[in-house]
Amino acid sequence: MANKDITPEEAELGKLLPAGAALSWGLVKPPQRGPKREMSIDQIVAKAIDIADKHGLEAVSMSRVASEFGFTAMSLYRYIPSKEDLLLLMQDAACDIPVPPERPPHEWRESLRDYVMGTIHIFSKHPWFGDIPISSIPMGPNNLRIVDWALRPLRDLPLNDYEKMSIVLLLSGYARSSGMLQRDINRAVQAGSSVEAFSGLHYSAALKALIKPEQYPNLHPVIMSGAYTGENESESGVGDDVEFGLQRILDGIEQYLDRIQTGRTGK
Repeated sequence: MANKDITPEEAELGKLLPAGAALSWGLVKPPQRGPKREMSIDQIVAKAIDIADKHGLEAVSMSRVASEFGFTAMSLYRYIPSKEDLLLLMQDAACDIPVPPERPPHEWRESLRDYVMGTIHIFSKHPWFGDIPISSIPMGPNNLRIVDWALRPLRDLPLNDYEKMSIVLLLSGYARSSGMLQRDINRAVQAGSSVEAFSGLHYSAALKALIKPEQYPNLHPVIMSGAYTGENESESGVGDDVEFGLQRILDGIEQYLDRIQTGRTGK
């Protein structure tokens, strides 16, 4: 993403992408005026991420970021055309995470788990990440590297490209919802709540008295067992909710693969 001279061909290619994506690929000419030597796109994005990590996404503005460098917002616009483009660049930079070494093909479940957990970690490290609205398919280099990572364990499985991308979308959606839920729990705890209060554990006795079987015939036994508020989780044999849900998704993918294989062998 560093400022550099680009060829006419690269400039034309950059016109095919949104400005933020073109900037992330280094397909935009560096500014000809302004404080070229004092700022770079990488520095601007890093500063914006630092502000968001400490104060939330709502604290990020072009003027706030520019003031951190001692410049006006107009100076920043010479590098990044809009706040929307800055947010796209921040999102792509947050996806610059280490990709683990490739596992053997038969460990595709473990590989997909690595991908989901790595994605969830982004939401934990950068709580603002999920606050950025989804405006398009991933187009930044780091974001696409994450997609490439998710596709890696699917490479040799008997799936067509549509099926592979559908599986990636399924897993990324699960990672996003799980990551944002964990983020919200972290925020509640940081605001003075407790994990037990957030889960409803403190209200278990009250719920058991209030939820009557004639009114809530399906919820009542779940409340009484303590599963609704997470009582006795260590004795349930289920374990972590995120892990349990992920393993059931992977079970479904495995059954789908078995069905494909059965259809091909005629057994």
